[in-house]
Amino acid sequence: MRILITGAFGQLGSAVSKAMMDSHDVIRTGRFIPKGEYGITLDIQNKILLQNVVDVIQPDIIINLAAMTSVDGCELNPDLAKEINIAGVQHICESFDGKIIHFSTDYVFDGENGPYTESDLVNPISVYGETKLSSERILLYHNPNHLVIRGNVIYDDSPTTKASFLNWVVKSLEKNEEITVVTDQINNPTWTESMADITSLCIEKNLSGIVHWGDSNQLTRFDFAVKIAEKYELDKKLIKPITTEKLTQLAQRPLKSGLKSDKLIDTLGVIQPSIDDCLNAILKRNKI
Repeated sequence: MRILITGAFGQLGSAVSKAMMDSHDVIRTGRFIPKGEYGITLDIQNKILLQNVVDVIQPDIIINLAAMTSVDGCELNPDLAKEINIAGVQHICESFDGKIIHFSTDYVFDGENGPYTESDLVNPISVYGETKLSSERILLYHNPNHLVIRGNVIYDDSPTTKASFLNWVVKSLEKNEEITVVTDQINNPTWTESMADITSLCIEKNLSGIVHWGDSNQLTRFDFAVKIAEKYELDKKLIKPITTEKLTQLAQRPLKSGLKSDKLIDTLGVIQPSIDDCLNAILKRNKI
């Protein structure tokens, strides 16, 4: 099967690409191709270029990971967020007749009563959440056989992304720098390879509609940072607690959030990994 991946060089895109390469013909695309990597330069805002790439590659599936994911950046520049997260998805739908797998977020919920199931009421409280919800609706209105996979706090130690919570914590503590981390934002952080493996299984089973995937531990960002410090044997005393209100982030964040994965667990017969499992695997991989 030929799979075209947009946003293939970010932390999740890298993991998904790697997971697919052994069993599929994978074509990676991105706005920028990192040095030493191979792929096609593609911006989903450019509908003409997108159509040309689809016509030449003729994929069986498109996995869309291209998005504006900076939550505060979206709040600061809502027009650009709409161009990328909404119009970009519309362009993919109009350029391609096959199956589309699109990644979304727990930020489509308000964080009042998480963790959330697929049937819970959506109510985004940020521009980012609003644009991602709109993209879901566009995709499934275009074809209900498409698939939306919602995730939350996706992490890895990929060197190709600036958005890695894991890298930020580790690098800051290695420099003996104090960091402040919120104590009242609850999620279930999810390793990129966990999400990539689930994506492969969703393709194998030809799933459609909306599904949630998150790893097993529900905890605050602060507790997650402390766990990282402990695993990497770094000074957790450098991690200082702060509330979301005092942090004064530009965009509102859902506080009691996270995702329930029961639907996929039952459908695919899988088990969620723990944070300990995932961090241990990352550390082991880095020692090889």
